Amino acid sequence: MNPIFQQIIIETVKSRDKKQDSKKSKEEIAKEVKQLKISVTHFIRDFIFIVIGVFSAGFGLIGFLLPNSFIDGGATGISLLISETALWPLSYLIVIVNFPFIILGYSQIGKQFAIKSIVAIIGLALIVHFVPYPIITSDKLLIAVFGGFFLGVGKGMAIRGGAIIDGTEVLAIFFSKKTGLTIGDIILILNILIFSVGAYVLSVEVALYAILTYMVASKAVDFVIVGIEEYTGITIVSIFSDEIRSMITDKLGRGVTIYSGKGGYGKTGKSLKNIDIIYTVITRLEIARLRTEIDKIDSEAFVIMNSVKDTKGGMIKKRPLAH
Repeated sequence: MNPIFQQIIIETVKSRDKKQDSKKSKEEIAKEVKQLKISVTHFIRDFIFIVIGVFSAGFGLIGFLLPNSFIDGGATGISLLISETALWPLSYLIVIVNFPFIILGYSQIGKQFAIKSIVAIIGLALIVHFVPYPIITSDKLLIAVFGGFFLGVGKGMAIRGGAIIDGTEVLAIFFSKKTGLTIGDIILILNILIFSVGAYVLSVEVALYAILTYMVASKAVDFVIVGIEEYTGITIVSIFSDEIRSMITDKLGRGVTIYSGKGGYGKTGKSLKNIDIIYTVITRLEIARLRTEIDKIDSEAFVIMNSVKDTKGGMIKKRPLAH
């Protein structure tokens, strides 16, 4: 080959490779920019959740529980109990009591969780120390209910932001891995100990109100994390899967996912027929209607229902039905 033409071909290939590299780097930059944008958006959202959480928890503590010598469960309850008996500032105790749990959370969950939790707990301590919340009421029932509610909302918002302001759940996760107990069992045992000490040191009445406070706070946490709409995952096994799929999408306006499977038991005991398995997510208010519509199509359909804590993406929100 002529050396001149050979050199031209080499330069052309080099130029093409440079363009491909340049194009690739632009795609990578665009991807990195997109990822950075998502990270910043999530960071701002988590920060807002944590800020709302610490202000709500501070209001529950200073506006209701602390001025009336009430306690709660968990690390917050330990802090309130020590504050009542030793007369130490609650703001210091919130940090001191939760600090071991944060260290444990760093090893069990991760660095980002630990950093967010440190920010949340220090923020709560500062708010409790410096923000002059008014004392709302001296009625014991209202204190237990609304103090627990605002404290629970605060805990739930902090959890949605990827942090904690009460570290007992981290301790429960740690011990559940070491023992055969569940996380719920360990939290229950810890709280029984806290309430028992509260009954002995303060009074039985205070301990009973503390149990009520803890129950309200727990429900408030669930409400914040799960949300108003509680979803149910429905798995349907039926030989009339196509008709059921059309009914769900057309009448209920919900999306479905189809799995390929086989029937494990037939009328003869030997049949293994191929079958489409339908999975959909609906609100609990639609369960009765879905059951009715399924029975109209196949009264022998095998239906499994599971509670769904949270959802993202897909056709979760009901789409407008065509008329």
